[in-house]
Amino acid sequence: MGKDLIIHGMLVDRALRFAAIDGTQLVRDAQKTHSLSRVATAALGRQLLMTSVIATLAKNDGDTVTTVLAGNGPAGNLVCVGRHGGLVKGYATNPDVELPLRPDGKLDVRSYVGTTGKLTLIRDLGLKEPYVGMCNLISGEIAEDFAQYFTASEQQPSIVYLGVHENAADGFVTGAVGLLIQTMPNCPDAAIDRVMQIADRIPSLGTRLAEGEDLAEILHDLFAELDAEYTDRFTPAFSCDCSRERLERALISIGKKELHDLIEQDGKAELTCQFCGKAYLFDRAALEALLTEATDNGGTDER
Repeated sequence: MGKDLIIHGMLVDRALRFAAIDGTQLVRDAQKTHSLSRVATAALGRQLLMTSVIATLAKNDGDTVTTVLAGNGPAGNLVCVGRHGGLVKGYATNPDVELPLRPDGKLDVRSYVGTTGKLTLIRDLGLKEPYVGMCNLISGEIAEDFAQYFTASEQQPSIVYLGVHENAADGFVTGAVGLLIQTMPNCPDAAIDRVMQIADRIPSLGTRLAEGEDLAEILHDLFAELDAEYTDRFTPAFSCDCSRERLERALISIGKKELHDLIEQDGKAELTCQFCGKAYLFDRAALEALLTEATDNGGTDER
């Protein structure tokens, strides 16, 4: 299996668009970075796949998308951020929670996430304020929740499939795949009917990818009778864009009084990125320099 891949295209005389992702390696990287349990790998992996896909649909390179699943299950919050080209990062509040398998032998993502709560999607388009959309969770299975979000919050009927396959013995990710199909404006009912004729074959995507088939070949087979056009390709990855400079700005933003108290009481600060686990140490000299910068820039003590 090669590098991860996202493929965009159109279906049925351009009446619908699709985006498909093989994100096997990015889910493996997330699993390793956060020491995810098997069920957490499946849940966060699905969300990472969809967030990466949504990021590649953005119009501008600098646009970002953040998705937050806040359910009533033991997962806590699951947070993902996607950037240009399908680069994505994410974390779960409680990554080490494990649950018994469902009666059918599958991972119990629904119980991990919860069936009551919110799915929030934030698009930062570089404007003064980001666009924030939200919907209630309807299943906790994540794919169904995203489909509900697109339909209810963005008035764009969508088919969403997300699958993360893991070895039963050790949790190794053997395949991670996602598919988003959305109607275009004035999409005729006949076009939707044609797509629905293959709906029962879509879940085979995950199994076929896990068995070693190539994503492009699977799509050519799946869409063989839908007049598919393939328009773009991207190479997604699990990638954090944290930096010391970004955390310096975060420290300055807490206010001069808080910075002064931090210097006097602790003499240092260690900040750890939630998305990748990298730690940044700021000694007394570094904190004093930030306090000077905050003062010179007219910083305020207001929170």
